[in-house]
Amino acid sequence: MKVIGLLGGMSWESSIEYYRFVNERVKAVLGGFHSAHTVLYSVDFAAIEAMQADGRWDEAGAELNRAAKALEAAGADFVVLCTNTMHKVADRLEAGLGIPLVHLGDATAAAIKAAGIRRVGLLGTGFTMGQPFYRDRLAAHGLDVLVPDAGDRELVHRVIYDELVLGVVKPESREAYRAVIARLVNRGAEGVIYGCTEIELLVSPEDSPVPTFPTTRLHADAAVDYALGKIPLPAPPG
Repeated sequence: MKVIGLLGGMSWESSIEYYRFVNERVKAVLGGFHSAHTVLYSVDFAAIEAMQADGRWDEAGAELNRAAKALEAAGADFVVLCTNTMHKVADRLEAGLGIPLVHLGDATAAAIKAAGIRRVGLLGTGFTMGQPFYRDRLAAHGLDVLVPDAGDRELVHRVIYDELVLGVVKPESREAYRAVIARLVNRGAEGVIYGCTEIELLVSPEDSPVPTFPTTRLHADAAVDYALGKIPLPAPPG
């Protein structure tokens, strides 16, 4: 079994879910007392969030690059970046790294295509919904991605940062998310990506009238498939 390098802390609430999901999947596949070989590096999200807010993405990428290299030094065979938004700096994270990054966008796209869906709605942080880095990765797999309108994007982002990353789950926010999902479906979305690791703390598949793609679980499942050799690892960067 290969060693999974979890790069988390953004937020730690969702990093817990990554750790739980990879171990649940290993146990389901191998049975008995089996658990995943993992190394976890958890950053201080306050520092990363400040860099996001100030637009200091190069600095954030450099911080994650240092963390990824620490995972490599600790024996990880590949890196799993436990956040959607920070895949914006995936290229910077990979600089000089000798092990591959398992990209969340690729794992998500594979699941969507396997479901026979081509047009999907995307929920996430304002960065993920409003900037092209995530949509372009999905589009490269032949997917058509819809994002909420500006007002709904602001609502979705605010709930993530003001509530979910702090561990606060409000019923009224769940209802607001359900309304946003319904509007995406009315625009033609055949499925909806829960494209922020915290969103899964608030809404479930039952909150959507169309199939949902929870990126935390999809990413964790892909990590286990790589760790167990069910699918070949991507080549290391460079």
